[in-house]
Amino acid sequence: MSVPYETAAHEPAESPETPDVHLERLLGRALNSFELPDDTIRRLDCALAHDSSLHSAHHSAGLHRETYRHTWLLADGSALTLWELVHNPEPGSEPQHEVYVDEEELHAATARLPLPPDAPDFELPVFAQLSPIPAPRHVYVPDDSADHARRLLRRAENADRPGPDTATLLRTAFAHQITQAFGRPCRAGRIGLGFALYEHAFLLRDGQEISLWEVEHTATPDGRHMCEVYPSEDAAREAMERRAAQVS
Repeated sequence: MSVPYETAAHEPAESPETPDVHLERLLGRALNSFELPDDTIRRLDCALAHDSSLHSAHHSAGLHRETYRHTWLLADGSALTLWELVHNPEPGSEPQHEVYVDEEELHAATARLPLPPDAPDFELPVFAQLSPIPAPRHVYVPDDSADHARRLLRRAENADRPGPDTATLLRTAFAHQITQAFGRPCRAGRIGLGFALYEHAFLLRDGQEISLWEVEHTATPDGRHMCEVYPSEDAAREAMERRAAQVS
């Protein structure tokens, strides 16, 4: 979490919650959680990761108001944000929690809260930086992705292919996308020599993205088809150049 919660009702930051547990606790303490659209709840069922941050705060004459931004990364690569309003109706009272799907609803709810007579007609919010959840570069398709990763690594013939650590990580892959990579051309070498480069992008259950780069070529002594796999695009393209130079 970017900023530890300041109210006793929140869990300490040193006990990270899974996305579904975090959502369950948020909805459980919010007085108006039943008003959230069913579609929003359904989308959050496939959350992979989450991040929470203090967005603004106002404290005066025993009254307090804080707003928190909770953002989830979903399996389809999109992000969904809920806004939590925490306030006490009167000095010394227990804090109340409300949750909203957009900032307009949050602002409307905030405007209804009582302010002490000596409160200024403006407030300077305390903003905290939300750790950004990077938007995935790919449109993933849920599939038997862990098995696809296993088969890809198994057919790679290069000795410097990704090792056991990568294979272990990819056991948690649940979606992937394959795209042909273009860019700077590889020297073709002899006539009829063929190269193709593919990116196999995998989405893991913790929201992490891992790409493997597959080189398919016929730069072999007998012209047979060969598959090599590398952990980065640069490494794959360098291998293509080496293979082309060896047979030219």
